[in-house]
Amino acid sequence: MTKPTVVLVHGAFADATGWIGVISELRSSGIPVIAPSNPLRGLTSDATYLTSVLAQLDGPAVLVGHSYGGALITVAGTAENVVALVYVAAYVPHEGESLDQLQGGFPESPLTSNLKEWTYPLRDGDSAVEVTIEETAFPSVFAADVSGDVAGVLAAAQRPLAKAAFTEAASAAAWRTKPSWALVAGADRTISPEVQRFGAARAGAVVVELPNASHAVALSEPARVADLIRDAVQATSLTR
Repeated sequence: MTKPTVVLVHGAFADATGWIGVISELRSSGIPVIAPSNPLRGLTSDATYLTSVLAQLDGPAVLVGHSYGGALITVAGTAENVVALVYVAAYVPHEGESLDQLQGGFPESPLTSNLKEWTYPLRDGDSAVEVTIEETAFPSVFAADVSGDVAGVLAAAQRPLAKAAFTEAASAAAWRTKPSWALVAGADRTISPEVQRFGAARAGAVVVELPNASHAVALSEPARVADLIRDAVQATSLTR
């Protein structure tokens, strides 16, 4: 039986190298995996890009989203070849809901007060705003359970997220028709665990919680993250 390809989607303030340990774990199990670069320019355009990646795969796919990547898999996961969704310390929005609206019902996380704004040019000559995490706050907000040296490198190498991504509404909610799994990072200071739990429960996801995990759980606990992804791969392989 052909195994689904696992597609790992990173979130804001990061890049695909954050999946390095997870990729190694999955490949050791013979599971095909790719980790495309997330443009981080906005929910609609980023989901469209991810959909184009999925369209070029042979066979089924299991979509895995970390952080803001969870919003992307929620929208792009409606693609016909997507057989499962896995959320890792992620946003799980509903159709018609923005990330600001999803977070609005819960206390703010430390992320909010530690964002730094930058500007970037648009094709029409105008400019737009993007955000990163203040470098000195990054280790405690994003990566409290990885080494200080690694957290420092991650802080310096951040990829900014367009601020508009927080206010764009999700055009679809793939979890309404696709089976879902979710890992809740219990010590997350970027996306509060309450937001993660709420979204996972609403999606009817199979939930695993790591009480001491930071937002950088894919780096700090790659084996645990890979175990959850394997569960999704095995469950969807058995049904095909």
